[in-house]
Amino acid sequence: MLLEFAPGGYQYLKGGFPYSRGVVAAEGHAIVHARFRAPVALAAGFEKVHAHLTATGRPLTALCGMELRSPQPFSFEGFKEFNKGYVAVLEQWGIVRDGLNPVARTNVAPEVGPPAEPSLYAFSYTIPEQTATTDFVVSGGGEWPDGSRDPLDVIRRNDLSPDGLREKISFVMGLMEDRLHGLGASWARSTAMQVYTVHNIHPFIATEIAARSASPHGFIWHYSRPPIVTIEYEMDVRGVSQEVMIDTSMLT
Repeated sequence: MLLEFAPGGYQYLKGGFPYSRGVVAAEGHAIVHARFRAPVALAAGFEKVHAHLTATGRPLTALCGMELRSPQPFSFEGFKEFNKGYVAVLEQWGIVRDGLNPVARTNVAPEVGPPAEPSLYAFSYTIPEQTATTDFVVSGGGEWPDGSRDPLDVIRRNDLSPDGLREKISFVMGLMEDRLHGLGASWARSTAMQVYTVHNIHPFIATEIAARSASPHGFIWHYSRPPIVTIEYEMDVRGVSQEVMIDTSMLT
């Protein structure tokens, strides 16, 4: 079920405490995806987002997506602790209300050249605009069923065999499709798809990704690990009207 977040100009699929499962622009709105030239430490990153939204005349509630980078994968308990501080900022901005967080999110740990501390890589926000298609952002998801709180539910947990990896990828593709369906979107309407793993997925690209017509524009492979230990493969997808690059030196 899509929930309305009128102050932001979008709807969202209810997720857990730290993020929603995805967002879709409300009628009369589009989504802009903004990426920093280099990740910014999270506290400073929130300040940069604040400055950018203010400069573009958008309220803080227009924020609808965040992409984070972490030094290394968290333990399940460590992930919960990290999320408390992250969500506290969204509460201060008037975005998290009644315990519901509408903002989509991806959080991964680069295997090479990781940041020294949790950092912000990119973000998405709404703008008033009529578009021919409805923009959306799907949160990053790994081989852990939506709604589960049991680490033992991780699909093929600790299994890095070719068949284990294949099943993990297949599960995550299904997860993305479920979220796309919930948002009223599809692979065909996507403008970017991103994969996060350090494992060799080449043998499965044709059968598990391309065969579903899931990569009309190809995909970006980030040599990164998902945010929690024992999760090995993650994806996200978006369909947006604008992509912008932000030079942080231009923001104060």
